[in-house]
Amino acid sequence: MADASRGTGASQPISDDNRALMRDILSQVTCGELSPETCPVRDVLDRISGKWSSLLIIALGARPHRFGELKRAVPDISQRMLTQTLRDLQHDGLVDRQVFPTNPPSVEYRLTDLGEGFTQPLLVLTRWASENHEKIRMARLAFEQT
Repeated sequence: MADASRGTGASQPISDDNRALMRDILSQVTCGELSPETCPVRDVLDRISGKWSSLLIIALGARPHRFGELKRAVPDISQRMLTQTLRDLQHDGLVDRQVFPTNPPSVEYRLTDLGEGFTQPLLVLTRWASENHEKIRMARLAFEQT
């Protein structure tokens, strides 16, 4: 069977170990062990799945950027949303903001070690999204026509 991580787009069956892990997570949610406040899946994914977070993490994974460079790298983000998303990523420990003592002060953003650790799973997800985007678009169209 083809490996989806190698760019073929072929799916792989879910392993028994992964199915058991999924059942375990779901049972913790179902029985109340993981409330919305304590569930790591909901807590972390809620923040990193934002419209802009993944694009900014990818940009910062390539190299550190100043604010204006990030604005140019993601041209359709508003200045307000860029500021808020960077603050959220800082708050979560994924991005570091360094102020340089120049006049006027210049600011550079870079990934922290935690943020760098997130790039590998993010790239797997973005690769999967790219490989399956057309299939998802076609599924949406088919659904809307029913």
